[in-house]
Amino acid sequence: MNRRIVLGCAHTVTHLRRAVRDSSPMSAHDIGKKLVAFCRDRNNLDSINTLYADNVVSVESVAPAGGQRVAEGIEAVRGKNQWWETNHEIHSSEVSDPYPHGDDKFAVRFTYDVTNKPSGQRIKMDEIGVFTVHGDKVVREEFFYTMG
Repeated sequence: MNRRIVLGCAHTVTHLRRAVRDSSPMSAHDIGKKLVAFCRDRNNLDSINTLYADNVVSVESVAPAGGQRVAEGIEAVRGKNQWWETNHEIHSSEVSDPYPHGDDKFAVRFTYDVTNKPSGQRIKMDEIGVFTVHGDKVVREEFFYTMG
């Protein structure tokens, strides 16, 4: 048998094994690390486009002024993100490393120093986001914080 063919087959099998391993779903903790990296770089929209499922559900602690507490679907979540960026000037932000919880959840702590552009009010925010993962996508995010 031709040695080149045998080596070629071994090389192909190795690449196939690597492709199968690399195509397996990411863990919730891995997705959390990616989400944190996007947020630290202030690339929230890229995070949504890359890591979120089309049917994602986003739940706030309270309904924002003129908005809904629950946003359903990726377009609604993109809209929330656009609203946030349009209405807030971010002076500083900190994003914790993700805290894994079982196979399908992680939590992240966010702290912000922002000015609400319409009111001019500067506020410090401290919130916890809990993210639920199915497969390799975020399917639910819930934010915990107090107002005032």
